Amino acid sequence: MDFEPWWLIAIPILFGLGWIAARVDIRQMLSENRSLPDSYFRGLNFLLNEQHDRAIDAFIEVAKLDPETTELHFALGSLFRRRGEIERAIRVHQNLLQRADLPSAQREHALNELAQDYLRAGMLDRAEAAFEQLKPTRYAPDALRALIRIHETERDWPRAIQAVQALQGLIDEPVPQAVHFHCEEALAALNAPVPDLDAAHAALDAATHASIQSQQGSDAVPHVRIAMMRADLALREGDLRAQRLHLESILAAHPSYAGLVADQLLANHRADGTENQALDQLEAHYQRFPSLDLFNAIFQAQRTLRGLPQAWAFARAALQRNPSLLGLDRLLEARIASHGAPVQVAGGEPDAWLPLDDATLMRSLIHKHTQRLDRYACSACGFKARRFHWQCPGCNAWETYSPKRLEELDA
Repeated sequence: MDFEPWWLIAIPILFGLGWIAARVDIRQMLSENRSLPDSYFRGLNFLLNEQHDRAIDAFIEVAKLDPETTELHFALGSLFRRRGEIERAIRVHQNLLQRADLPSAQREHALNELAQDYLRAGMLDRAEAAFEQLKPTRYAPDALRALIRIHETERDWPRAIQAVQALQGLIDEPVPQAVHFHCEEALAALNAPVPDLDAAHAALDAATHASIQSQQGSDAVPHVRIAMMRADLALREGDLRAQRLHLESILAAHPSYAGLVADQLLANHRADGTENQALDQLEAHYQRFPSLDLFNAIFQAQRTLRGLPQAWAFARAALQRNPSLLGLDRLLEARIASHGAPVQVAGGEPDAWLPLDDATLMRSLIHKHTQRLDRYACSACGFKARRFHWQCPGCNAWETYSPKRLEELDA
């Protein structure tokens, strides 16, 4: 390759330009470093070493020296909220919003942070107002999710449903609890001083539609609640056939929930004199899907319809197949209620089974223990309740209660 004379000029020029660029970069870096207070770097160091208290103190000092550091204010507010110092976080974000020169994007960010502060502090009215302002912004999906939680906490089901619909209008995201919102709306209509059956029908139709939309068909748990509520509605309207069909659909689709509807099914058949038919149906169901609630319903119905010997025979056989302290407790309770009268076993001598004094003593020994087992429990937080709940009273999660008692779950 031939040597070109102009290289003698080009090479020094290139070296010179590189030297100038390096000097400019160094000066800019030094200038930026001088513009940042030492407290900023100390704060970062404390933050990296997880010394949050000292980091906050350092950042507060920076914020006082340079009020224009908006990102630092956001970081400081987040640190306060994470530490539970909600009042200080609120003040930081309120101060940001009071700045007239704050760009719109950062103003929306500050409003979102302030809304989160209010929500964390339990100031639901202020949180709701702030999230409502965020609906036309890029924070709309998160704001709507927060509004759903707020309306759910306030048990304002119509507004919770509106928020769900608004969220689904923005993004294709299923909200499974929307089914229960409609069911709660139906329940409110039924429990009104003057029950509104038409409104209850409309709410349950909406619940069914929401279940289909969220891909929760007839095999999903909300189907049980919808069917139970439709059965109750049919009973109020005097349509016993429709009530029976809804209850039987639960036995077919969700057999583990049979104990929750056994008494209603027996009462439905009692109205037209076919209670024995229902009892046979439930006994057959129990053979395949035993549960303590179903055991109790069958045992009580056996005592009423067919007498103590039949109930005794059923209970003994059931406890032999599925030993249970709760089942034994129910049996001892019935024994004590019969005042120790001997039971006439078919084809044999009267069977005293257990003297009254011994039955009373045995029940007193196990009853305190069985009281702890005679509960439904939330799978999310462990909250225990005597009554079955669709929404946990402890953590407000939906569908976290199994239809089985604690003893069955621990077995």
